[in-house]
Amino acid sequence: MRRWSALEELLPVVYTPTVGAGCQQFSRLYHKPRGLFLSIPHQSRLDQIFAQPRFDAVEAIVVTDGERILGLGDEGAGGMGTPIGKLALYSGGGGMHPAATLPILLDVGTDNSDCLADPLYVGWRHERVRGQVYDDFIEAFVSAVTRRWPRVLLQWEDFAKNNATRLLERYRDRLCTFNDDVQGTAAVATGTLLAAVNVTGVPLAEQRVAVFGGGSAGCGIAGLIRSAMCDAGLSENEAAARFFMVDRDGLLIEGMPGLVPFQLPFVQKRQSIEGWTLDHPDRIELLDVVRNARPTVLIGVSGQAGAFTEPVIRAMAECNERPVIFPLSNPTSRAEATPSDIEAWTAGRVLAGVGSPFLPILRNGARFKVDQTNNSYIFPGIGLGTLAVGASRVSDGMFMAAAKALAGSSPARDNPRHNLLPPVSALREVAAGVALAVAMQAHKEGYASDVTVDQIQQRLRAKIWTPRYVPLTAKQK
Repeated sequence: MRRWSALEELLPVVYTPTVGAGCQQFSRLYHKPRGLFLSIPHQSRLDQIFAQPRFDAVEAIVVTDGERILGLGDEGAGGMGTPIGKLALYSGGGGMHPAATLPILLDVGTDNSDCLADPLYVGWRHERVRGQVYDDFIEAFVSAVTRRWPRVLLQWEDFAKNNATRLLERYRDRLCTFNDDVQGTAAVATGTLLAAVNVTGVPLAEQRVAVFGGGSAGCGIAGLIRSAMCDAGLSENEAAARFFMVDRDGLLIEGMPGLVPFQLPFVQKRQSIEGWTLDHPDRIELLDVVRNARPTVLIGVSGQAGAFTEPVIRAMAECNERPVIFPLSNPTSRAEATPSDIEAWTAGRVLAGVGSPFLPILRNGARFKVDQTNNSYIFPGIGLGTLAVGASRVSDGMFMAAAKALAGSSPARDNPRHNLLPPVSALREVAAGVALAVAMQAHKEGYASDVTVDQIQQRLRAKIWTPRYVPLTAKQK
């Protein structure tokens, strides 16, 4: 499959980091319609809205409610920039025809005072609706979607911590759906870690993982890596004990107030931290975790710029020959650390991955592009694979297959001095490999029963759309 050099050039424009600024300025940049804005006053008209013939070809929907846009927070209707950008990657990276994609903004109001005060704000001028009214609107939306497009792929995007995981659990068995922040982030982090294991030589079952950011994304990452550790021979309890989740209140420990259900599998037992040396006995900070737990992997999904301080990174380097450090928060302004700082503070020994694109660093006298460990390596292939075989569900096993396919494409498999991930220009090749793995796993689990194994490759090739542009030539005078 031919690589598209334009992907590397255009990815930062249609995706992170530009998409964050686009969401913040959406109402002032709005010139023409793209996608659907559905507000609570529209609830009784959803079937009528969806019935428009222009939506007949829709196969994939990316939906957000705008409450947790990247690391920026509540952008209200401006959050529409994220579904638009994601679906651009479905086309550019996964080969989905643009006419088959539909971005949707569920406008349930906003608590962003700047949006509400802006005379140009395009959204519903109302404080953000929560509780049963919110849930009823989501239910009406999902029901209308499944009536209109029974085999659609629905991707949830940038929902707040309290909604992301619970909505996924509520609807994942009703239609073909996934949450990219929870599952896509988990797959790319797991795949990159599996690639790093081949370089460090430390078996997956011996890794210790510190995750800074205990929300849905952080726990999603921990959940998939834990599953991979179980595949490597650990029990669930043994694997879970190797995770150290650090949130706004410090290390998550059993009995802490305010824990939510999806965090509970990863809280540390109090006896496991007895004897730790702490700077502040009433709170266990990230630096305390690194010094005492001596993790081999440090992952950031907190949205807190600079959270991976020099003492934290140097502590990681002191206890690991090749520390694995992934500051994954987007956009660039919210990254927990920059590649150049991580490189300097580890004396060039780090295996790093970042969520947004950064300028190359200098390594051994040569320019080195740090891996953009971003969901764009995963979700286009998930979309292509599920839709090509008509999968009825997106399972955890399909995300594990995607992560392993990504690890299998690592350039570091052949040379440990190379990158952990292929270049962005190879996103279509990566998506094709991920799609094949996902489609095969869907068939194995019985979610693609109307296709045989021998037909999968053909179905994938037939699904990939390639734009063909008429060449421009100068007019002869």
